[in-house]
Amino acid sequence: MNGIASGTALWYTSRATGVVALGLLTLVMVLGIVVNRQGRLPGLPRFGATSLHRSVSLLAVAFVGLHVATAMADPYVSIGLAAAIVPFASHYEPFWLGLGAVALDLMAALIITSLLRGRIGRRTWRAVHWAAYATWPVAFAHSIGASTDMQTGPLLDAGIGCAAAVAAALAWRIVSSRLAPARAHRAARILASAESRSRAGLRTGTHGPAGHRPAQHAPAQHGPLPSSTAPGTPRPDQRITAGNR
Repeated sequence: MNGIASGTALWYTSRATGVVALGLLTLVMVLGIVVNRQGRLPGLPRFGATSLHRSVSLLAVAFVGLHVATAMADPYVSIGLAAAIVPFASHYEPFWLGLGAVALDLMAALIITSLLRGRIGRRTWRAVHWAAYATWPVAFAHSIGASTDMQTGPLLDAGIGCAAAVAAALAWRIVSSRLAPARAHRAARILASAESRSRAGLRTGTHGPAGHRPAQHAPAQHGPLPSSTAPGTPRPDQRITAGNR
């Protein structure tokens, strides 16, 4: 009786961790697609996007490890270590479990190359890292094919939701990549137009509209009149006339 209960617990644990692992891998895939070339997410700085992607990836790896361990320990089927690592070596559901082994090997390659990134070089690491985009569809096919629970009911809806999320992220990335050159060209035209208007304004303010300097007017004089023209003082012609009389 205890053996049956233990086997049932392992069976449910294996299925549950597999479903959670698929959801986390979907989130990793969506984040990897949405992140732009500068390594940023809309609304997050670069370090925030990098930390989020790394944390979700590590959590996904942890749940994948639990899923494989509980599946191997489950007495309902005999899945050895070789079947979990070597693709299509299992006697039970060889194709679907083989896809799971392929996904596991790809994840292991990503982890190992990330740890050795400083030694293998960025180009090699980047080439292997592209395999991450193949991990999700392989894991998704394994989840649908190997588990009868994922083929009907709410779990099927969850699988469809994961596929829809990845498809939406791909569509957004394609549209944004096509619009990016047009936006950059429009911004360059606006900047060039603003610079041209600024230069034209500087020329107009210095030499006038026709290349002439603006007319300079003498400042108006205020205050007391000069002593020669003060009230009560005769003008020079008046003094000459008075002397002739």
